[in-house]
Amino acid sequence: MNKICKSAWITMAVLQLLTGALHTLSFIAEPEAQDETGRQFLHLMMTYKASLGAGFYRTTFQIFTALSACFTLLYLLAGITNIYLMRAKAPMHLLHGMAGIQVIVLGTCFAIMAALTFLPPIVFTGLCLMACILAWLATRPVISQQ
Repeated sequence: MNKICKSAWITMAVLQLLTGALHTLSFIAEPEAQDETGRQFLHLMMTYKASLGAGFYRTTFQIFTALSACFTLLYLLAGITNIYLMRAKAPMHLLHGMAGIQVIVLGTCFAIMAALTFLPPIVFTGLCLMACILAWLATRPVISQQ
């Protein structure tokens, strides 16, 4: 693995792990309302249990927390997998394929984040996507001239 490729993969893995770690901070902070309407909204989100069928009753906050945990786990899985592949000295074609898969998955994630969330997840997902694209470009197969 050349120096540029290694730098791209390290950057990608570090950004993914950092994104996952920073997102865990959202589980520590309690949501706070700014006004009476916000307080009513938060109260309903945290207490009203909707029937989701098959005997499942969940609050909107529980569903939101589950999706938020999946976002964190997605980035931790990606970062840890990338570190493992680098340490295992995976062949270049495998790194290229893995980076390509991550470009597709994180590109989709970025589109969803850009459309439906707020600035921090958009920025971090965008940075991770750019790092994945660079890693994918750095590991592309070299066409030998014969």
